[in-house]
Amino acid sequence: MKTKFVYLHGFASSPKSAKAQDIGDHFAQIQTNLKIPDLNASDFSHLTITRQLTQVAAEFSNDSASVVLIGSSLGGLTAAHLGEQYLQVQRLVLLAPAFGFLSHWLPKLTDEEVKRWQREKYLMIYHYGEGRSLPLSYDFVKDAAQYQEELLQRPIPTLILHGKHDEVIPIEASRDFARSRPWVELVELEDNHALGNVMEEIWQAIRLFCQLP
Repeated sequence: MKTKFVYLHGFASSPKSAKAQDIGDHFAQIQTNLKIPDLNASDFSHLTITRQLTQVAAEFSNDSASVVLIGSSLGGLTAAHLGEQYLQVQRLVLLAPAFGFLSHWLPKLTDEEVKRWQREKYLMIYHYGEGRSLPLSYDFVKDAAQYQEELLQRPIPTLILHGKHDEVIPIEASRDFARSRPWVELVELEDNHALGNVMEEIWQAIRLFCQLP
């Protein structure tokens, strides 16, 4: 049976991110198609996890091909929830997945910034893919609050690659997730959230886990 491979980039990132390009190049070298949708969907201001789930599911939900999702950070969290909802998803590769995203990200804002965001409905967020700040609706926070890791209980073969020195999503988040799920393999890497120094290790791990040529 045919397998589809889909890469989901992170929050305020794009299909042109270093990780997406590097992994895409490796897939091209083995002549395997890797789909990399733009989760900004030309409207970062109204991004929600629910919108990402709907957008990505549309890539595979009407055919019978099995799906492998590779997700980075918030894309990893999105991939995990897609795996819970869609039986076509047969494997997950999660790079520094954003488990507990709001609990790690919101405290980086001051109380005043959060209150202003609630009041004014939009907050300027630096978008790495665009290289500039863009407004993000507070609906993003309200929507994200419903996506709890406790809900993720489908035993899908899952490989997590997480940097020990991650300054955005602490490695404890992945350790906690893997601890109670025997179908999850966690590989701890000597790097930070960007994982830019271990791309070759990441590719070899993906290739082995996905049984690629």
